[in-house]
Amino acid sequence: MVAQTSHGVIRAQRVALATNVFSSLLPELRLFTVPIYDYALMTEPLTDDQLAEIGWTQRHGITDSSREFHYYRKSADNRILFGGFDAVYHRGRRVQASHDQRAETFERLADHFYSTFPQLSDVRFSHRWGGAIDMCTRLVAFHGVARKGRVAYTAGYTGLGVGATRFGAEVMLDFLEGRDTERTRLKMSRRLPIPVPPEPFAYPLIQMMRTAVAKSDRNQGKDGPLLKLAGFFGIGFDS
Repeated sequence: MVAQTSHGVIRAQRVALATNVFSSLLPELRLFTVPIYDYALMTEPLTDDQLAEIGWTQRHGITDSSREFHYYRKSADNRILFGGFDAVYHRGRRVQASHDQRAETFERLADHFYSTFPQLSDVRFSHRWGGAIDMCTRLVAFHGVARKGRVAYTAGYTGLGVGATRFGAEVMLDFLEGRDTERTRLKMSRRLPIPVPPEPFAYPLIQMMRTAVAKSDRNQGKDGPLLKLAGFFGIGFDS
């Protein structure tokens, strides 16, 4: 296997592909993930009294149960990281640095933060950022092997890769060593998710599904016809 890079040519007998949000180097896999941008805010450090007022005196993280969910974490210096909700797809599967900042999403997150913690209405945000994650229609990673066993891949973590990527690496090593294990026999290691169509179909389809998910959240999780049909074909929206 040969990789041509800006620093020269790399040759290897076996390759593990972990390209995350970037297009797969295997052309046959490029429709199975799309880049979705996620955003977060970070508050200034909070005092012990402020944390006690909202009842958050321990070190646990928090998330809500909506599909368009928020996640909250405390830093070592008692800032609150508050992110999620908006999952933004930019037309054409584009990944670029200019997408890392999105004013309308930061404004929305700030509004949600103050609605969640009205006691902290005078707290300000010191940092804001965003980044792309690789989403697949299964909303959980898939793994596999290609090129007669010389290439293994893992992708589609949909923002749930902090712990799961270690497992994905073990699956790829099993594949590259030609081992038959419990990991390689899993459905997620044997079957690909349903692909996301190319443009010009991807953008309107993703927006349509986002609208359906938001409506379901407003309706206490009761799915409409579109989400029920998607679920029938194995397209999930519950991480």
